[in-house]
Amino acid sequence: MLKVGLTGGLACGKSFVGQALAALGCHLIEADELGHEVLLPSGEAYADVVREFGRGILHPDGTIDRKRLASEVFGKPERLETLNRMVHPHVFRREQKLMERYAEADPRGIVVVEAAILIETGSYKGYDRVILVECAEQQQMERALKRDHADRQEVLARLSRQMPAKEKRKFAHYVIDTSGTKEETIQRVREVYDELRRIEA
Repeated sequence: MLKVGLTGGLACGKSFVGQALAALGCHLIEADELGHEVLLPSGEAYADVVREFGRGILHPDGTIDRKRLASEVFGKPERLETLNRMVHPHVFRREQKLMERYAEADPRGIVVVEAAILIETGSYKGYDRVILVECAEQQQMERALKRDHADRQEVLARLSRQMPAKEKRKFAHYVIDTSGTKEETIQRVREVYDELRRIEA
């Protein structure tokens, strides 16, 4: 099975590209979704995170308020590192299990793992191919403001902490620019998919 990493900066359109690849027949694993699952009360990271960050991060029903948790680590690299250490290993294990299941069911298939910090964590090395999704920074800003209902300063701070797209390109086999229309993006996704299929064939 061909293992493909899908990454990109804030509000670049990773999820849109991931869904487009899934529609073409790829098996899609969303690391962000797995991150949410391990933070559920039944999840592997829940107890450690609540112990570390306190019950102030909880909703009245006992679930973790992810916005409150994010504010606990915002602009605090050492706290973010602590949180990542508690969450990432569990996410990685879930990814591996899903990949094994897909490989067994569809040995000649393509599995795509969508993860925001694939390059920064070095986990890109575990993939046969890496796809980078990017768009103009102004578009990132507009999309993030609209999608996350965040203020401009917050988005700027998040963008400033990300590895620049120019740096990320050095690690990517394919770049998908989502600055144009959805149709143009889908056309580019199809081209990349066809190339991946040729590798697998």
